[in-house]
Amino acid sequence: MAALDIPNITLHDGTEIPQLGLGVFKVDPGEAERVVADALAAGYRHIDTAAIYRNEAEVGAAIAASGIPREELFVTTKLWNSDQTRGEEAFAESLDKLGLDRVDLYLVHWPQPMFGEALTAWKSLLKIHESGRATSIGVSNFEISDLEEIISETGVVPTVNQIELHPLHQRRELVEYCEAKGIRIEAWGPLAQGKSDLFERPAIADAAAAHAKTPAQVILRWHAQQGRIVFPKTVRAERMVENAQIFDFELSDAEMAAIDALDEQKNFGSNPHEMDAR
Repeated sequence: MAALDIPNITLHDGTEIPQLGLGVFKVDPGEAERVVADALAAGYRHIDTAAIYRNEAEVGAAIAASGIPREELFVTTKLWNSDQTRGEEAFAESLDKLGLDRVDLYLVHWPQPMFGEALTAWKSLLKIHESGRATSIGVSNFEISDLEEIISETGVVPTVNQIELHPLHQRRELVEYCEAKGIRIEAWGPLAQGKSDLFERPAIADAAAAHAKTPAQVILRWHAQQGRIVFPKTVRAERMVENAQIFDFELSDAEMAAIDALDEQKNFGSNPHEMDAR
Protein backbone atom coordinates (compact mmCIF):
# COMPACT_ATOMS: atom_id res chain seq x y z
CA MET A 1 0.00 0.00 0.00
CA ALA A 2 2.81 2.37 -0.93
CA ALA A 3 1.92 6.00 -1.61
CA LEU A 4 1.81 7.17 -5.20
CA ASP A 5 4.58 9.52 -6.27
CA ILE A 6 2.44 12.66 -6.30
CA PRO A 7 4.07 16.08 -5.88
CA ASN A 8 3.20 18.26 -2.92
CA ILE A 9 2.24 21.91 -3.21
CA THR A 10 3.14 24.23 -0.34
CA LEU A 11 0.32 26.49 0.85
CA HIS A 12 1.09 30.00 2.08
CA ASP A 13 0.92 28.82 5.70
CA GLY A 14 3.63 26.23 5.05
CA THR A 15 1.33 23.21 4.88
CA GLU A 16 2.11 20.71 2.15
CA ILE A 17 -0.82 19.29 0.21
CA PRO A 18 -0.68 16.48 -2.38
CA GLN A 19 -1.44 17.98 -5.78
CA LEU A 20 -3.75 15.11 -6.72
CA GLY A 21 -6.40 13.60 -4.50
CA LEU A 22 -9.70 11.76 -4.61
CA GLY A 23 -12.93 13.75 -4.42
CA VAL A 24 -16.00 11.94 -3.09
CA PHE A 25 -18.66 14.42 -4.26
CA LYS A 26 -21.74 12.44 -5.33
CA VAL A 27 -20.23 9.17 -4.10
CA ASP A 28 -23.13 7.37 -2.45
CA PRO A 29 -22.58 6.74 1.28
CA GLY A 30 -23.16 3.04 0.63
CA GLU A 31 -20.24 2.99 -1.77
CA ALA A 32 -17.94 5.61 -0.23
CA GLU A 33 -16.06 3.36 2.20
CA ARG A 34 -15.11 0.95 -0.59
CA VAL A 35 -14.16 3.80 -2.95
CA VAL A 36 -11.89 5.48 -0.40
CA ALA A 37 -10.40 2.12 0.60
CA ASP A 38 -9.61 1.45 -3.06
CA ALA A 39 -8.03 4.89 -3.42
CA LEU A 40 -5.84 4.43 -0.33
CA ALA A 41 -4.83 0.97 -1.55
CA ALA A 42 -3.92 2.48 -4.93
CA GLY A 43 -1.62 4.93 -3.17
CA TYR A 44 -3.76 8.04 -2.81
CA ARG A 45 -3.17 9.99 0.39
CA HIS A 46 -5.42 13.03 -0.18
CA ILE A 47 -9.19 12.69 0.29
CA ASP A 48 -11.66 15.56 -0.20
CA THR A 49 -15.12 15.27 1.34
CA ALA A 50 -17.77 17.62 2.80
CA ALA A 51 -20.56 17.56 5.35
CA ILE A 52 -23.21 17.82 2.61
CA TYR A 53 -21.80 14.77 0.79
CA ARG A 54 -23.11 12.72 3.73
CA ASN A 55 -20.22 10.28 3.48
CA GLU A 56 -17.81 11.61 6.12
CA ALA A 57 -18.43 8.58 8.35
CA GLU A 58 -17.62 6.20 5.50
CA VAL A 59 -14.49 8.17 4.61
CA GLY A 60 -13.41 7.93 8.24
CA ALA A 61 -14.11 4.20 8.38
CA ALA A 62 -11.94 3.59 5.31
CA ILE A 63 -9.13 5.66 6.81
CA ALA A 64 -9.33 3.79 10.11
CA ALA A 65 -9.33 0.40 8.40
CA SER A 66 -6.39 1.29 6.15
CA GLY A 67 -3.82 1.32 8.91
CA ILE A 68 -2.04 4.20 7.18
CA PRO A 69 -0.45 6.56 9.73
CA ARG A 70 -2.52 9.71 10.14
CA GLU A 71 0.45 11.96 9.38
CA GLU A 72 0.69 10.42 5.91
CA LEU A 73 -2.87 11.44 5.00
CA PHE A 74 -4.37 14.75 3.93
CA VAL A 75 -8.09 15.06 4.70
CA THR A 76 -10.34 17.95 3.68
CA THR A 77 -13.95 18.58 4.64
CA LYS A 78 -16.26 21.57 4.35
CA LEU A 79 -18.76 23.68 6.31
CA TRP A 80 -22.22 23.45 4.78
CA ASN A 81 -24.40 26.46 3.96
CA SER A 82 -27.03 25.99 6.66
CA ASP A 83 -24.29 25.72 9.30
CA GLN A 84 -22.51 29.01 8.61
CA THR A 85 -23.68 30.57 11.89
CA ARG A 86 -22.70 27.46 13.90
CA GLY A 87 -19.36 26.67 12.35
CA GLU A 88 -17.58 25.34 15.41
CA GLU A 89 -20.43 22.98 16.28
CA ALA A 90 -20.73 21.77 12.69
CA PHE A 91 -16.98 21.19 12.54
CA ALA A 92 -17.11 19.10 15.71
CA GLU A 93 -19.86 17.00 14.12
CA SER A 94 -17.69 16.46 11.03
CA LEU A 95 -14.75 15.39 13.18
CA ASP A 96 -16.98 12.91 15.02
CA LYS A 97 -18.19 11.40 11.75
CA LEU A 98 -14.66 11.20 10.36
CA GLY A 99 -13.37 9.71 13.60
CA LEU A 100 -10.48 12.17 13.58
CA ASP A 101 -9.15 14.70 16.07
CA ARG A 102 -8.20 17.13 13.30
CA VAL A 103 -8.46 17.70 9.55
CA ASP A 104 -5.72 19.01 7.32
CA LEU A 105 -7.95 21.52 5.55
CA TYR A 106 -11.38 22.93 6.40
CA LEU A 107 -13.31 25.05 3.90
CA VAL A 108 -16.36 27.30 3.84
CA HIS A 109 -18.32 25.48 1.13
CA TRP A 110 -20.23 28.34 -0.57
CA PRO A 111 -20.23 32.13 0.01
CA GLN A 112 -24.03 32.69 -0.14
CA PRO A 113 -23.85 36.49 -0.34
CA MET A 114 -27.65 36.67 -0.27
CA PHE A 115 -27.49 35.68 3.42
CA GLY A 116 -24.39 37.64 4.45
CA GLU A 117 -23.06 34.84 6.66
CA ALA A 118 -19.72 34.07 4.98
CA LEU A 119 -17.77 36.41 7.25
CA THR A 120 -19.29 34.78 10.34
CA ALA A 121 -18.38 31.39 8.92
CA TRP A 122 -14.83 32.49 8.15
CA LYS A 123 -14.36 33.85 11.67
CA SER A 124 -15.43 30.47 13.06
CA LEU A 125 -12.81 28.81 10.87
CA LEU A 126 -10.18 31.14 12.33
CA LYS A 127 -11.06 29.87 15.81
CA ILE A 128 -10.96 26.26 14.63
CA HIS A 129 -7.55 26.85 13.05
CA GLU A 130 -6.24 28.49 16.22
CA SER A 131 -7.36 25.46 18.21
CA GLY A 132 -5.17 23.21 16.06
CA ARG A 133 -8.07 21.07 14.89
CA ALA A 134 -7.73 22.29 11.29
CA THR A 135 -4.15 22.58 10.10
CA SER A 136 -5.17 24.90 7.25
CA ILE A 137 -8.35 26.77 6.37
CA GLY A 138 -9.74 28.02 3.10
CA VAL A 139 -12.84 28.57 1.04
CA SER A 140 -14.73 27.04 -1.84
CA ASN A 141 -16.64 28.73 -4.67
CA PHE A 142 -15.71 32.23 -3.50
CA GLU A 143 -15.75 35.05 -6.03
CA ILE A 144 -13.40 38.04 -5.83
CA SER A 145 -15.94 40.13 -3.90
CA ASP A 146 -16.40 37.34 -1.34
CA LEU A 147 -12.66 36.99 -0.87
CA GLU A 148 -12.17 40.73 -0.51
CA GLU A 149 -14.81 40.87 2.23
CA ILE A 150 -13.31 38.20 4.46
CA ILE A 151 -9.71 39.30 3.89
CA SER A 152 -10.43 42.98 4.54
CA GLU A 153 -12.44 42.21 7.68
CA THR A 154 -10.08 39.68 9.25
CA GLY A 155 -6.70 40.23 7.60
CA VAL A 156 -6.44 36.47 7.08
CA VAL A 157 -6.02 35.14 3.54
CA PRO A 158 -7.49 31.69 2.79
CA THR A 159 -4.91 29.09 1.81
CA VAL A 160 -7.05 27.75 -1.04
CA ASN A 161 -10.14 28.53 -3.08
CA GLN A 162 -11.79 25.40 -4.46
CA ILE A 163 -13.70 26.34 -7.61
CA GLU A 164 -15.23 24.77 -10.68
CA LEU A 165 -12.45 24.96 -13.23
CA HIS A 166 -11.83 23.06 -16.45
CA PRO A 167 -10.81 23.92 -20.02
CA LEU A 168 -14.31 25.19 -20.86
CA HIS A 169 -14.54 27.34 -17.70
CA GLN A 170 -11.14 28.77 -16.84
CA ARG A 171 -12.06 31.61 -14.47
CA ARG A 172 -9.01 33.65 -15.47
CA GLU A 173 -9.77 36.87 -13.59
CA LEU A 174 -10.53 34.98 -10.37
CA VAL A 175 -7.46 32.77 -10.79
CA GLU A 176 -5.23 35.81 -11.35
CA TYR A 177 -6.65 37.47 -8.22
CA CYS A 178 -6.07 34.35 -6.12
CA GLU A 179 -2.54 33.88 -7.41
CA ALA A 180 -1.70 37.49 -6.55
CA LYS A 181 -2.91 36.86 -2.98
CA GLY A 182 -1.07 33.55 -2.61
CA ILE A 183 -4.36 31.59 -2.60
CA ARG A 184 -3.93 28.20 -4.24
CA ILE A 185 -6.57 27.05 -6.69
CA GLU A 186 -8.19 23.67 -6.21
CA ALA A 187 -10.17 22.62 -9.28
CA TRP A 188 -13.39 20.73 -8.76
CA GLY A 189 -15.06 19.19 -11.78
CA PRO A 190 -11.63 19.30 -13.48
CA LEU A 191 -12.88 17.14 -16.35
CA ALA A 192 -16.13 19.13 -16.81
CA GLN A 193 -18.04 16.35 -15.01
CA GLY A 194 -18.44 14.38 -18.24
CA LYS A 195 -21.11 16.85 -19.35
CA SER A 196 -19.44 18.01 -22.55
CA ASP A 197 -17.62 16.86 -25.68
CA LEU A 198 -14.34 18.02 -24.16
CA PHE A 199 -12.57 14.69 -24.67
CA GLU A 200 -13.31 14.84 -28.40
CA ARG A 201 -11.98 18.37 -28.93
CA PRO A 202 -8.91 18.24 -31.23
CA ALA A 203 -6.76 20.18 -28.74
CA ILE A 204 -7.32 17.37 -26.23
CA ALA A 205 -7.48 14.38 -28.55
CA ASP A 206 -4.37 15.36 -30.50
CA ALA A 207 -2.32 15.85 -27.33
CA ALA A 208 -3.55 12.51 -26.00
CA ALA A 209 -2.43 10.76 -29.18
CA ALA A 210 0.93 12.53 -29.17
CA HIS A 211 1.74 11.44 -25.61
CA ALA A 212 0.01 8.03 -25.67
CA LYS A 213 -2.25 9.21 -22.86
CA THR A 214 -6.02 9.41 -22.42
CA PRO A 215 -7.94 12.67 -22.90
CA ALA A 216 -8.61 12.72 -19.15
CA GLN A 217 -4.91 12.43 -18.38
CA VAL A 218 -4.15 15.30 -20.77
CA ILE A 219 -6.69 17.57 -19.05
CA LEU A 220 -5.44 16.68 -15.59
CA ARG A 221 -1.89 17.34 -16.78
CA TRP A 222 -3.02 20.75 -18.11
CA HIS A 223 -4.22 21.55 -14.58
CA ALA A 224 -1.10 20.19 -12.92
CA GLN A 225 1.29 22.17 -15.12
CA GLN A 226 -0.43 25.34 -13.92
CA GLY A 227 0.16 24.44 -10.29
CA ARG A 228 -3.43 23.58 -9.45
CA ILE A 229 -4.62 20.99 -6.97
CA VAL A 230 -7.06 18.53 -8.55
CA PHE A 231 -9.22 15.67 -7.34
CA PRO A 232 -11.24 14.01 -10.09
CA LYS A 233 -14.14 11.95 -8.83
CA THR A 234 -14.31 8.30 -9.80
CA VAL A 235 -15.63 5.14 -8.17
CA ARG A 236 -13.49 2.80 -10.30
CA ALA A 237 -10.15 1.62 -8.95
CA GLU A 238 -8.58 1.36 -12.40
CA ARG A 239 -9.57 4.94 -13.20
CA MET A 240 -7.99 6.12 -9.95
CA VAL A 241 -4.69 4.62 -11.07
CA GLU A 242 -5.06 6.13 -14.54
CA ASN A 243 -5.82 9.58 -13.12
CA ALA A 244 -2.59 9.49 -11.13
CA GLN A 245 -0.43 8.75 -14.17
CA ILE A 246 -0.02 12.40 -15.15
CA PHE A 247 3.37 13.23 -13.71
CA ASP A 248 5.49 11.31 -16.22
CA PHE A 249 4.90 13.56 -19.23
CA GLU A 250 4.70 17.25 -20.05
CA LEU A 251 2.49 19.17 -22.46
CA SER A 252 4.28 21.52 -24.83
CA ASP A 253 3.66 25.26 -24.83
CA ALA A 254 1.66 24.83 -28.04
CA GLU A 255 -0.47 22.06 -26.53
CA MET A 256 -1.11 24.14 -23.42
CA ALA A 257 -2.09 27.14 -25.55
CA ALA A 258 -4.47 25.03 -27.63
CA ILE A 259 -6.26 23.84 -24.50
CA ASP A 260 -6.27 27.39 -23.10
CA ALA A 261 -8.09 28.45 -26.27
CA LEU A 262 -11.04 26.18 -25.43
CA ASP A 263 -12.36 28.55 -22.75
CA GLU A 264 -16.08 29.24 -23.27
CA GLN A 265 -16.80 30.49 -19.73
CA LYS A 266 -19.25 27.60 -19.53
CA ASN A 267 -19.98 26.21 -16.08
CA PHE A 268 -21.77 22.95 -15.37
CA GLY A 269 -22.14 23.47 -11.62
CA SER A 270 -23.98 26.17 -9.69
CA ASN A 271 -23.21 29.86 -9.98
CA PRO A 272 -21.66 30.75 -6.59
CA HIS A 273 -23.72 33.94 -6.27
CA GLU A 274 -26.97 32.14 -7.03
CA MET A 275 -26.33 29.05 -4.89
CA ASP A 276 -28.55 29.34 -1.81
CA ALA A 277 -29.25 25.70 -0.98
CA ARG A 278 -29.62 25.35 2.76
